[in-house]
Amino acid sequence: MAGSRTYRTKAIVLDKTKLKETDLILTLVGESGRQIRAVAKGARKPGSRLAARCELCCEVDVLLAHGRNLDIVSQADLIAAPLGAQPSYELLTAASAVAEVAEKCTYEDAEDPFVYAITRAVLAHLAAAGADTPVEDPAHLAAAGADALSQGPAHLDLLVAAYIFKLLSHVGYRPDYSACIACGDPSPGYFSAQAGGLLCASCASGVPGCEPVDANLARWLEGLVSMRFSELAIAPIDSHTAAHVLGLAHLWAATHLECRLRALEFLLGR
Repeated sequence: MAGSRTYRTKAIVLDKTKLKETDLILTLVGESGRQIRAVAKGARKPGSRLAARCELCCEVDVLLAHGRNLDIVSQADLIAAPLGAQPSYELLTAASAVAEVAEKCTYEDAEDPFVYAITRAVLAHLAAAGADTPVEDPAHLAAAGADALSQGPAHLDLLVAAYIFKLLSHVGYRPDYSACIACGDPSPGYFSAQAGGLLCASCASGVPGCEPVDANLARWLEGLVSMRFSELAIAPIDSHTAAHVLGLAHLWAATHLECRLRALEFLLGR
């Protein structure tokens, strides 16, 4: 109804901030992809049902009332809690990094449904990877074989890195891995977030902050954008390579979003 003070939307909780003694400020990404900041009054009171339904990364069906500066949470129904009631340390740090990047890529005055969809998808796959039960595509499962099913922190790192590159590629920061972006050399050996992709040794010498990458790492970087989360969740990868890929994803995000990503830094240093 035109002019209604209330509206309902599905949303994912990206952040929570304490307000006064019993309230919370929730940062949400709505189904439309718009960032919503709303006050959940009384959410920190003992026994509050609202608090349990608005934990980090929960998907909720929320009724909101328009406010002067912040909206007001009138009602919230839990749709899904991908992290579960007691998420592992590894899963919680990975999900926090995803939520942080999603928050930096959403805006209160701009809609982009892709952000909601990809954030919802990666959280489901992170939860499955953290529980050693991947969300499988049967065709890829058969092709990969049983040895590809080992999961753990390496796959969490890989999925977070893929999320970062996929989301930033969508919003306009897509890296170029086809050749050296400066001279076209088909065998680049360095990664530069500042330059926008891969560089050969000669071109990299004049660009600060370049990271050396071998052919295997370059293939993984290219695959992060082109492969589905279901494929990445069962891809055989060692923890060292996954951590290296995540480090490059952090460099890419911090450079192009022009901000410090503390949850991602914490994930890298765990």
